[in-house]
Amino acid sequence: MLDFINSLLDRHPERIKANVEIYTWQTCPYCIRAKMLLSWKGVKFTEYKIDGNEEARSKMAERANGRRSVPQIFINNQHIGGCDDLYALDTKGQLDPLLFEVTGDR
Repeated sequence: MLDFINSLLDRHPERIKANVEIYTWQTCPYCIRAKMLLSWKGVKFTEYKIDGNEEARSKMAERANGRRSVPQIFINNQHIGGCDDLYALDTKGQLDPLLFEVTGDR
């Protein structure tokens, strides 16, 4: 049934090869929204829940060029930014090509 729905919606989760990581807070609405878009596209992502963990937040900020807000999203170790950045890439048609990229990290 899911395959049928995916074909109707022109989604191809089987083609997604990217390594996607997202740093989140459990109750953050922007984090939830970003995860919803990724899930909608069929992306299997690694989530780092950093609620109240200052050490994890510092590690995230180091990877995210100093950005300390959540979510922070990485595709194939490339910093994408936050929720608005993710949606902007999708609106411009630039998100799917990133998700279909094959990387040596997997």
